[in-house]
Amino acid sequence: MAQTIRKAVFPAAGLGTRFLPATKASPKEMLPLVDKPLIQVSVEEAVASGIDSVLIITGRDKSAIENHFDISFELEHLLKEKGKTELFELVRSISDIAKISYTRQKEALGLGHAIYQAKDFAGDQPFAVLLADDVVDAETPALKQMVNVFEKYNAPVVATMQVEGEAISRFGVIDAEEVEPNVFRVKDMVEKPAFADAPSDLAIIGRYIFTPDIFGAIERTKPGAGGEIQITDAMRLMLKDRPFYAVKLQGTRHDAGDKLGFLIATVEFALKRDDLGSGLRDYLRSLDL
Repeated sequence: MAQTIRKAVFPAAGLGTRFLPATKASPKEMLPLVDKPLIQVSVEEAVASGIDSVLIITGRDKSAIENHFDISFELEHLLKEKGKTELFELVRSISDIAKISYTRQKEALGLGHAIYQAKDFAGDQPFAVLLADDVVDAETPALKQMVNVFEKYNAPVVATMQVEGEAISRFGVIDAEEVEPNVFRVKDMVEKPAFADAPSDLAIIGRYIFTPDIFGAIERTKPGAGGEIQITDAMRLMLKDRPFYAVKLQGTRHDAGDKLGFLIATVEFALKRDDLGSGLRDYLRSLDL
């Protein structure tokens, strides 16, 4: 019987250069989707998918992430004193969301290197990896869609989405055969191919489920461009030894690591809010575009 997924890893050591100067002193993972930081949106997705233990891979100047998920005695006391019970419960629920631990990636040497920092945390268990700036708005949480596939096939799983045209060259791309609707057996992966060389229109996005043998594969992976250890290269090594699956996610993916993508995600999430949706909709209709 397949193990289920209880642990999730969140690489959050990147410098966030695409959002400078906002990220000069504040982590990009703390940029708010309306009023909720990106990292919290992803952790909530993980918890809704059955995760109860979380490891966040941080770097220098990322203490705001730890503070966000910690108890804030002064703030909670103030909210209680002023009778703001709803806000108190909202703030307290953040620190109670899951068992969260942290480790530092001392050098930014690529996603593969970041994931390797989770070796002791994962132990001999399978685990999920979520990138906070890939926001997936879905009825069934994106990670839950992947957990269902992992539990059926007992093999590593990556998330994919269809990308049209030249944009495919910005992603890792899979060569795969469909084994059931929206589920693929992966034959190969190519990192950022030219449009003409892309084996499919299915791009890998920031959700993964790994088995512990990923760590041995990372150890055998030679550094690529910029001295970075690419997770795609490590996954290709794993492919030689075991089956690998991909899920075409049902939902809308927003690249919140990109300024335009982040703005679009913010508007989309705000429009769904009972307290903001109608006012924002009226404002958007009033614009002379």
